[in-house]
Amino acid sequence: MPWFFFPCSVLIGWFAGLAGRWALRRTMPPVQLPDWRAVAVLALLWPVVGWLSASSWWLPVPLAVVTVAVPLSVVDLGERRLPDALTLPAYPLFGAALVWASIEDGPDLLWRALLGALVFGGLHVAIHRVIPHALGAGDVKLTGSLGLVLGAVGWTAMLLAVTVAALVTATLGLLARIRGSPTWDDGIPHGPGLLAATSLVAVFPGL
Repeated sequence: MPWFFFPCSVLIGWFAGLAGRWALRRTMPPVQLPDWRAVAVLALLWPVVGWLSASSWWLPVPLAVVTVAVPLSVVDLGERRLPDALTLPAYPLFGAALVWASIEDGPDLLWRALLGALVFGGLHVAIHRVIPHALGAGDVKLTGSLGLVLGAVGWTAMLLAVTVAALVTATLGLLARIRGSPTWDDGIPHGPGLLAATSLVAVFPGL
């Protein structure tokens, strides 16, 4: 890894965080990220993800995932919503990253990604229809794009992501109960768990 990768990735990550912040502020009603910590975290994550990535051809995928995951997790934890301003652009963003990866890995990766989006997204659509209060519309919109990444890695990755997401959500619920927080009276946010699980799979696809 050349020495200039780290300062350059910090700078690009910072601008990626600013772009997410700008997009969220243009939603209706606008989302106000609590402070600049989300942008700073993203700036630090970019070089870390680059350092952990096993190959340059796969690197755009985890970078794209964490770029969306950080601001969406902050918003879902704070406001219990996943705005379209980031959930919908995630589809072309992840798609472009996977197309780049397919140049090295082959077109089968794209077919796996599409199938993963249909299965993972379809599963959550079904849950939303049967138990609407358990899964919000924003979660459903998000799962299709996350399914692209999970499907590209493999079916084991999808099972791992479901398990990790459930554990994260259960942990958040336990912490809220311990603290007696009234913020999530209408349900525990599931977005952070989904995003954390997919980030883990994207950064460590070999798992």
